Amino acid sequence: MLAMRLATLCATGWLLIITPAVAAPALPGDFIADLESLQQRLQQGDIEAVGARALFQAERLSGGNAADRWARALYLQLAAGAEARAGRPGVAAERLREARETPGVEAAQRDRWQRDEARLRLAAGQHERGADLLADWLARHPDDVEGHWRLARALANLERWEMAADAVTRTLAVTPQPEASQRALANAVYRRAGREELALALSEAGLEGSGDPAAWREAAALAQRLGDSVRAVAIWETGWRRGVLTGAADLQRLVALHLAGGTPARAAEHLETGLAKGQLEDGEEHRRLLAQAWEAARDRERALAAWEALAQRTDSGADWLYLGQLAYAWGQSALAERALRAASERGREEAERWLEALTGPGRDCHASVMMT
Repeated sequence: MLAMRLATLCATGWLLIITPAVAAPALPGDFIADLESLQQRLQQGDIEAVGARALFQAERLSGGNAADRWARALYLQLAAGAEARAGRPGVAAERLREARETPGVEAAQRDRWQRDEARLRLAAGQHERGADLLADWLARHPDDVEGHWRLARALANLERWEMAADAVTRTLAVTPQPEASQRALANAVYRRAGREELALALSEAGLEGSGDPAAWREAAALAQRLGDSVRAVAIWETGWRRGVLTGAADLQRLVALHLAGGTPARAAEHLETGLAKGQLEDGEEHRRLLAQAWEAARDRERALAAWEALAQRTDSGADWLYLGQLAYAWGQSALAERALRAASERGREEAERWLEALTGPGRDCHASVMMT
């Protein structure tokens, strides 16, 4: 019965409940009663007194027989719990180290204390020592998913990016749906380790059901940095359709991505919709971009109509000249002549040469030379 009660002793707060080894030496009843009393007082918040008493007992039992050493280790564990509850994880880790290194402590118990010491050291900001302890422990316990995440975070703090990326990869293999904080850590680690393709795949997987605009923008930006414009525009287009990406800035970015990704017709369609709905300012800049998009899409009717509407709006000789040249190249002679005459009236002298090519003798050959 006493042994069963002793098995419930733990250092609370940072530590887990620890079951002493079966082969641990039997303890006198007064030790067990004292340990249980201190544990109860610790749970009631008598932190400093319990810590002092546990440490005093541990020091008093130093150098005794096997039972004394085992009791000393348990008192050190209790002292570690008090230090952890007091917000001193670094000191708590030292107490656990002393307990772990006590001669005669069974290997399985030392192993459990090593895990807890590692966590305490990481909590105290002792990333290098904590990471080393945890990595050693995970080598014997590879199925501890949370331990791998903790190790990855510690290695990231140490800027050991390759090792952190390996830890993330091992963990993701058994964590198909990581939490948002875990995904953010993995993404950052992969990118710092130069494994951006893995970062992008992870980002895309996390977009399903995500309503965070920043996540969609980041994934698209990463795809573009990898030179995958098609993937970038697909991500942004999906985010736009789902209503996650909204507003003029996001629409302008969508248009730009379509242009960069080789889908200018979709860019033009988005521009037209945005202008019609008032999502975009109906100004010269957007109207010019619309004309350029339809031209890039080789939609001659819409491109010429857009360029003519722009020329009428700006009344610029340069715009009328460009419209005339484009109309001529696409075989729209009537529009070309009208545009070129408008350009000439607005001081564009080269329009006269184009008009001559359009209406004068030998115009086909002359126009061919001019186009060249």
